Amino acid sequence: MALRNLPPAENPCPPGQLGGRYKPLSQSEIEAIYATALRLLSELGMGEVPEVLEKQLLKCGATKAGERILFPREMVEKIIGVAAKEFTFHGRDPGRSIFVGGDRVHFGTGGAAVQTLDMDSASYRPSTLQDLYDFTRLQDTLTNVSWFTRCCVATDLPDILDLDVNTVFALLKGTTKPVATSFTVAEHVDPIMRMISIAMGGNGGPEQFSKTPFLKAHISPVISPMRYGEDAVEVTLACMKHGMPISCITAAQSGATAPATLAGFLAQSLAETLASLIMVNVFQPGYPMVFSNWPLVVDLRTGSFVGGGGEISVMNAASAQISNWLNLPSGVASSMTDAKAIDAQYGVEKGISALAAGLSGGNLIYESSGMTASLLGASFEAFVLDDEMHSLIYRTLRGIEVNEDTLGFDVICDSVLKEGHFLGGGHTIAAMERDYFYPKVADRDPPVTWEENGQKDAWMRAKEIAKNTLESHHPNYISTEAEKRIRSEFNILLPH
Repeated sequence: MALRNLPPAENPCPPGQLGGRYKPLSQSEIEAIYATALRLLSELGMGEVPEVLEKQLLKCGATKAGERILFPREMVEKIIGVAAKEFTFHGRDPGRSIFVGGDRVHFGTGGAAVQTLDMDSASYRPSTLQDLYDFTRLQDTLTNVSWFTRCCVATDLPDILDLDVNTVFALLKGTTKPVATSFTVAEHVDPIMRMISIAMGGNGGPEQFSKTPFLKAHISPVISPMRYGEDAVEVTLACMKHGMPISCITAAQSGATAPATLAGFLAQSLAETLASLIMVNVFQPGYPMVFSNWPLVVDLRTGSFVGGGGEISVMNAASAQISNWLNLPSGVASSMTDAKAIDAQYGVEKGISALAAGLSGGNLIYESSGMTASLLGASFEAFVLDDEMHSLIYRTLRGIEVNEDTLGFDVICDSVLKEGHFLGGGHTIAAMERDYFYPKVADRDPPVTWEENGQKDAWMRAKEIAKNTLESHHPNYISTEAEKRIRSEFNILLPH
């Protein structure tokens, strides 16, 4: 029993498993969607192109038709050819870095929830800077959050510079994983990069960060349908100046800012994400960019955003399939449940969408941990539950190893002719550690034991784990001297 209580010598379901087995689109369907996207770019083109971008696009082969910029097919396919196919997303701890590209699957976070599901009251309240820091240090202990994007907005910080600065400070203080954030305006990038340099022990220069950039920017430079957003383009260029990896996110919504038909939606969304790829690569070919094509769904009866369901699951899986077909680092979204409570709806919607995204081979699967209430909420208990869900998905992706040892012919013969069972044998013990995952949150006890232990449901068990972690895990990944310098120069509002 003591041996069994030790952690396994090898994680049976580590992040980075290979996906790509689920292919919702046939080859001919992918080609049709791709051809329509190229037609949209070459015949309709993009509107509201900022002057600095327009000059660079025209220099690289685009043409102008009235107020719109058109992209010939040859130009688009040349850009796809030179674009980054894979890159390392560094952690401040090198052991936590991840490799992005191919069919490798990693679950992480995203979102900008404005409410937190309070663990004591089980009710939603406005999210705060303290919540963000607590989410950061909770996920710091969770194996299957491969990178951490701020999951909630500190609504108690009305000043936008304070908001951006304190968001990144909370990430730096609470984890050494790869992290990501967004910038409200381009002017915030330089001071925040200075703060990062101080945290790294430097004097404000960009050189140290650019060697192992561990902060990624989430930017939506394209506004659906088919136009650029000037402020976001400026933020993109400011981040590129520092060598910061970027996720250029297209987040069209079906029947609202994109066609309601799934095929038409995928064609427009692909064209828009390609427009972001073009924007980045005309300035710097091969720049590390995640091709983040996130199909989002609207309930056409009400106009409300829908985070869970079959449509959003299959469309994000199809998006990953198309991006991987183009050999571009794919970013999609999952686990954006509409459930407000940690209930059956929560589990069904998260499980279906996360499994579909993983099986399709999405490289970076955003929103996949902690989110509730159609992305309006974030939950500590959800982080714990989702981490375990992702272990099950990684185990599914890992599949079955077939070799002479695992086929077990001699073991079968010995067990039949000798003991008559397999329990306790070396072959079984080895498989127990190597091939099986043992949950910490899911309950496998018989009913009588479950009743004796207080009839706890998954929400209650996850709450206990989250509270114990927050009480015991107090990392400080910024040195005392660096934090003192940062607090003297910036308006840091997180208590010491």
